[in-house]
Amino acid sequence: MEILADDRTKQLRAFDDTKAGVKGLVDAAVGGVVDIPNIFIRPPDEVAEDLEVSKASLQVPVIDLHGVGDKGSSRRHNIVNEIKHASERWGFFQVVNHEIPPKVLDDMLKGVRGFHEQDVELKRDYYSRDPKRMVKFTSNYDLYMSRAANWRDTLVIDMVNTNHLDPQGLPSICRDATVDYLNHVMKFVDTLFELLSEALGLEPNYLKCLELEKGKTLVGHYYPACPKPDLTLGIGKHTDTSFITLLLQDEIGGLQVLHQNQWASVGPIPGALVVNIGDLLQIISNDQFKSVIHRAIGNTTQSRTSFACFFLGVATPLKTYGPIEKLITKETPQIYREFTIKDINMNFYSRRLNDKSSLNYVRI
Repeated sequence: MEILADDRTKQLRAFDDTKAGVKGLVDAAVGGVVDIPNIFIRPPDEVAEDLEVSKASLQVPVIDLHGVGDKGSSRRHNIVNEIKHASERWGFFQVVNHEIPPKVLDDMLKGVRGFHEQDVELKRDYYSRDPKRMVKFTSNYDLYMSRAANWRDTLVIDMVNTNHLDPQGLPSICRDATVDYLNHVMKFVDTLFELLSEALGLEPNYLKCLELEKGKTLVGHYYPACPKPDLTLGIGKHTDTSFITLLLQDEIGGLQVLHQNQWASVGPIPGALVVNIGDLLQIISNDQFKSVIHRAIGNTTQSRTSFACFFLGVATPLKTYGPIEKLITKETPQIYREFTIKDINMNFYSRRLNDKSSLNYVRI
């Protein structure tokens, strides 16, 4: 049902003023939420557009990293080829045997769930829409710009302008888990950027030298059970404004990737990490790797958690990025202009999540 702009703004502000997020909305409902508020209901044209996309039983590639440390071996060569194929065709893949201990992964997901499911009064101190605040709890960063709010809450840890994380600034309930997880992830990301470099036909340390791992944003999403998931989404369709995104998801599932005009589910695999090629890697690879549309659907009976690390390169001091010269040829001329992460971020926060991606912003 369409609602007038003034009424919608009032409803959005009333929801935002609770500082309790979607979880607070569910908890406050007597006998549970039966109908979802109008601000979460997707516009009819968006739903109709979705009906044109079929749902498939496809599964994104799963890559076993066992033996990846044996440089020069046929095993590593095969892994690089698998990553190349997945990055060019899918823009997504899952990795297993990445050597991050299962307990580290489990503790991170428990930490995210623990934060979101604690008493709302303990979360309200973190609730903010201030882009300069490093650690904040929020619901829908684009709440006032979106056509329909998404059914999720988020803990944000913004490290775009700093490579230093002060553990004391983190919520105590997930502090140790976050620090431990990030330490392990940073070691894995070094290996991942080596493999992506080789998949592009570059020297193994090429992407590492661009410092793509320096700036990052960490987000712990919480998707409460939704009574009518056909009317709303956990997160609307979008591409990621990052070089890569590393996602840890729980066993519930809900992530879908658009592949050949079909929604393919990224089925949870115990101990796996999801690797997502972002807009910025598509840009510097001059379209060799693909950043693809994805979304998260709701669940009627179970809440879902995930933890994503967006790797965004160097924002401060200003550093210029652009298509890698070695990948520009007569057959593949330069498609994008140079950019800074500051410009990319300003563009990102000035638009809705599901509006046109960063690719269009820097396309020549």
